[in-house]
Amino acid sequence: MGLLDGKVVLVTGAARGIGREVALSAAREGARILVNDLGGAVAGGDLGEAGPAQEVADEICAAGGEAVADSHSVSDRQGASAMIEMALDTFGGLHAVINPAGILRDKMFHKMDDEDWDSVINVHLNGSYNVARAAINHFRDQEDGAFVFFTSTSGLIGNIGQANYAAAKMGIAGLSRIIAMEGVQKNVRSNVVAPFAWTRMIATIPVKDDASAARVKRMQEGMRADQVAQPVVALVSDAAKHVSGQIFAVRGNEIFLMSQPRPVRGMARLEGWSPQSVVDHALPGLSGQFENLGPTNSVFSWDPV
Repeated sequence: MGLLDGKVVLVTGAARGIGREVALSAAREGARILVNDLGGAVAGGDLGEAGPAQEVADEICAAGGEAVADSHSVSDRQGASAMIEMALDTFGGLHAVINPAGILRDKMFHKMDDEDWDSVINVHLNGSYNVARAAINHFRDQEDGAFVFFTSTSGLIGNIGQANYAAAKMGIAGLSRIIAMEGVQKNVRSNVVAPFAWTRMIATIPVKDDASAARVKRMQEGMRADQVAQPVVALVSDAAKHVSGQIFAVRGNEIFLMSQPRPVRGMARLEGWSPQSVVDHALPGLSGQFENLGPTNSVFSWDPV
């Protein structure tokens, strides 16, 4: 018996990397899988192809599972609706949507093109909205459903050269939170995972010095896509029905529950604040709790387990 016996799961971006491993793992746990992937490049933009998604579907079927392939883009709202309809028409149901589909177009913000911004926002943030909006009423009507969206420490913590990606990924965390809050009465859950894994997208990171080369090597060896897939699959199972509205990071064999914005310190002035008193008193008083501008590796400073 698998954790997902009887479930139908849509996995986007499922031809390669994390999405592929999620689809394979969910199938091993008994789910019937709609394998979605546009078949495009890391940066998006070029024409996709059905072949990569079909290969994963064929692999699942060859292992005794059930799967079909779909090549719509998550950035297209009609395409997202077609994915949901295909799952319902093919398998007679849908119980979970897992949405790791994404692209990267890294560039320093002062050099960023509008197209680079729009493309990343459309795939990540709008894509998450599109698949969620297409599935939400089905989940609410059957009073059962689970979403797993993907954020990134590039947004939660920060990474130079990824303003578009970071903005989209922080938006996804907010989207998931509201879906979770609004879904409580209908047993609709939503969680977010920030993955550390060597994928095609991570492989685009430029190696500029010995330190970055060593970091890339650690990522290749210690942070695999299949390790990310295991908690993602667990989160859409009935065994995790009590878990919603959370943000997790997965790195190698480590699982972290991430904090969400809450007040860390406050100050009040009964006579009210002026710009000068803010400068003289409020900012110095709060500065001990200011977050620094260190990137992800300044927070996760140890090697993955």
